Amino acid sequence: MNDSLVEALNDQMNFEFYSSHVYLAMAAYCSGESLDGFANFFIVQAEEERFHAMKIYKFLNDRGKRATLAGMNTPLNDYKSILDTFEHGYAHEQLNTKKFYHLSDLAMNDREHATIHFLKWFIDEQVEEEALFDSIINKLKRIDKDSNAFFMLDTEFSQRSFTPPVA
Repeated sequence: MNDSLVEALNDQMNFEFYSSHVYLAMAAYCSGESLDGFANFFIVQAEEERFHAMKIYKFLNDRGKRATLAGMNTPLNDYKSILDTFEHGYAHEQLNTKKFYHLSDLAMNDREHATIHFLKWFIDEQVEEEALFDSIINKLKRIDKDSNAFFMLDTEFSQRSFTPPVA
């Protein structure tokens, strides 16, 4: 694996750690609005992002390369509404997808087959993440001001948990 690919994987690993921070900030916003189910949704998202970062960390180490940690920017902490929070989350996932596509392109250009195979899992994961956020945004738009439906969605999200996938 060449140095530029290692650097790009380290950048992605750090972006995944940052993504965890972004989702914790969203959870804090939801908690501040007394929407504990929505907060739980974003806490689970944060756990998933940390898992993704550690997956890259382990891959680098398994390949005999060094994972290097970097500082991170302060995430957005205030939102206009729950819908706004999910729209920001969706945009963040779309950015993450582009970053994985770029990584995959680098690996393909280098004919780095182990990395290509490794990144396929993340690309599949991004399809699921974008679909999840898109679906929730559509639900939030449909329920609009229906407080009962909003409460039901908040309750549903309170049951969400993270179970690391077996890979």
